[in-house]
Amino acid sequence: MKLPESQAAVLEAASATEKRTVDQLAEATGLQPETVTGAVFELESDGLVDVDERTETSVSLTDEGEEYAEDGLPEVRLYGAALDAGADDSSVSMGKVIGRSDLDGPQVDIALSNYARKGYGSIESGEITADADADPKADAEANALAALVAGESVEDEDALDGLERRGLVERSESAVRSVTLTDEGITAMMEGVEAAETVGQLTPEMLTSGEWRDVEFAEYNVEADAERVDGGKVHILRQTANRVKDVLVGMGFREMEGPHADADFWINDCLFMPQDHPARTHWDRFALSNPTDIDDLPDDLVERVERAHREGVGEDGEGYHSPWSEEFAEAIALRGHTTSLSMRYLSGYAQGDLEPPQRFFSVEKVYRNDTLDPTHLLEFFQIEGWVMAEDLSVRDLMGTFEEFYEQFGITDLQYKPHYNPYTEPSFELFGTHPETGELIEVGNSGMFRPEVLEPLGVDCDVMAWGLSLERLLMLMYGFEDIRDVHGTLCDLELLRDTEVLH
Repeated sequence: MKLPESQAAVLEAASATEKRTVDQLAEATGLQPETVTGAVFELESDGLVDVDERTETSVSLTDEGEEYAEDGLPEVRLYGAALDAGADDSSVSMGKVIGRSDLDGPQVDIALSNYARKGYGSIESGEITADADADPKADAEANALAALVAGESVEDEDALDGLERRGLVERSESAVRSVTLTDEGITAMMEGVEAAETVGQLTPEMLTSGEWRDVEFAEYNVEADAERVDGGKVHILRQTANRVKDVLVGMGFREMEGPHADADFWINDCLFMPQDHPARTHWDRFALSNPTDIDDLPDDLVERVERAHREGVGEDGEGYHSPWSEEFAEAIALRGHTTSLSMRYLSGYAQGDLEPPQRFFSVEKVYRNDTLDPTHLLEFFQIEGWVMAEDLSVRDLMGTFEEFYEQFGITDLQYKPHYNPYTEPSFELFGTHPETGELIEVGNSGMFRPEVLEPLGVDCDVMAWGLSLERLLMLMYGFEDIRDVHGTLCDLELLRDTEVLH
C-alpha cells in the first residue's frame, strides 16, 4: 500500500495494543503535532486507525499565585505574625500584627478575609487572636500551590476551586487524541506500507516544466471538518439599530445628534418634570463630578421654563408650586432618555427654528440607575422620535407605531394608558414575546403637553415616543434576557450563531 510520507510514518509508529497520543506520535516520527493530527484524521477516514478523544484539564499558576507560592498565602503570613506578637495568649492590636507581617494594602484585605474562615483565629474590634492549635502546614490551598510549583497533580478539587476563585490559578481545557491500529491497519502493515512522495500544491514551475505529469498529488478529504474561525462581525444590536434608522429615514424622519452628558435643564426641566420628582434624585440618575454644571443655557428659555414650573401655562395652569432652582437646572448628568435631544431641537437651540411639519428621531444610548434584571440595564439604547404638525391625534401616533413595527414582523401591539409629567394623553406599548407568550413593554409615548411646548415656542401639536431597542430584539429573536445580548454576561456563542433577520 502506498501512503503519503506523513501517514506512513504515523501508521508505523502507532500500536495495536497501546493507545498513543498525537504528541507521542509526533516525538516518535519527528513530525509536527499538527502534521500528525492531519495524518491521523486521513488514516481514520481510511479505516486504518481508531481515534479516541478526551478533554484534559490543566492548571497553571497566575503571577499572583506564583508570588504566594514563594512568599506564602497572606493569611498564613498574618497567622505567623500574630504568633510572634503573642496573640495566641491574648488579643493583640491588629495594626501591630499587620506591621509585623510585611503585607501590603491589597494583601492585608485578603489576609483578613481568609484568616477567621480558615480557623487561624479571630478578628474583632481592631484586636486579633491566634489559635495555637491551627496548623498552617495543613492549609489545603497552600499545599495545592506548593504541589503545582513542584509539577505535581492536585487531587483536592475544593482547594483548586478556592484558588481559582481567588485568581491564583487558571484552568484550561485541551483535546487529547489517542490512536490505535485497527484490524485493517494491522493488515496493511503486514502487507507492507510504502511511503509515496506526494505534492500538496500545483505550482507554475510544474506546469512549465511538465513535472506535474510525473508527481503524485496528495488526496484531500473534502468532507473533513475544518477549523472554525470566528472573525469580527457587526454586533446584532448595532445591525438592528442601523435597520431601525433605515426604516425611520424611509418614513420621512431625520436623525438628531447631541451630548450624552447634558444639563438637567434639557433632560428634565424642559419636559416639565418637577425638580423634586423622585426620578431626578441620585437614586435614578448618574451625576458628573467634573464638570458639575453648564454655563451656556439660553436665558430667555430658562425664564419661560421656570415660569411654566412655577405658574403653569394657560388660564387653568397652576404649575407645581414646588422648589425650582436654576443651579439644579445647570447640573450635568448622563441623560436618562434621549428626549433631551428632542428638547434641543424643538426649542431651535440645536439647528434653528423649525417650521411644521417636521419628523426627527435618534437611536442612542441612555443611562439609568436601575436594578439589573432580564429587561433592565444600566445603559441601553432608546429609539426616540417625534412628529410636529397641525391637528395630530393619538390615532396618528398609533398608526405610526403600527407602520414602524410592521417592518420588523411585529403586528400584535397592545396599548395601555399611562401617566407622564410631559405628555397627555400618554400610553405604553406592549408586544408578545415569541417564546414565552408574555407581554413585554417596548416603549412609552404620548402628546406633548402645552407646559412643554409653549416655553419651547412651539404652537402646534407634537407626538413623541421613546422605544427600547433591546426589547425590540427580544420580540424579533426570542431573547429572554437582554444581558445575553450585551454587557459582561453576554452569550458570545448566541451572538455568533444567531441568524440576522431582514
